[in-house]
Amino acid sequence: MTLGLINANPVVHAKKKRVARPLDDPHADDAVDPLEIYDYVRDIRDPEHPYSLEQLSVLSEESITVDEKLGRILITFTPTIQHCSMATVIGLCLREKLKDCFPAHFKVDIKVAPGSHADEEAVNKQLNDKERVAAALENPNLRQLVTECLYSSEL
Repeated sequence: MTLGLINANPVVHAKKKRVARPLDDPHADDAVDPLEIYDYVRDIRDPEHPYSLEQLSVLSEESITVDEKLGRILITFTPTIQHCSMATVIGLCLREKLKDCFPAHFKVDIKVAPGSHADEEAVNKQLNDKERVAAALENPNLRQLVTECLYSSEL
């Protein structure tokens, strides 16, 4: 965690109840479902605060789209402030959490919501470049922060 908080007073929202899938759910087959993806990533802890990405409204069900025909998954997240220095870390957490979850033919794109970050283009470029992601995760301090966000039991 950083010593000086960039957003010292984030707005915290209540966690939503997890929705039990009905037996006749059309997504009960092997299709990739946005709600299933959301349930898998919603509890990732924010790198700066002891709250989940869901609680800070960084991520929502609506921010995940799946195009089965094109084999593409798009996750769009909204940092809590425009100058969030942790946006790349949040994206790395999402990518790490999802790296082995989908069939090989799916391409996962992770982006900050349009207009939600001052360095939107640079953050998006970093998060969707395999070599940059691999290089970032070779940094032991960054790797530890990502691991703490993924496996934190504080929530």
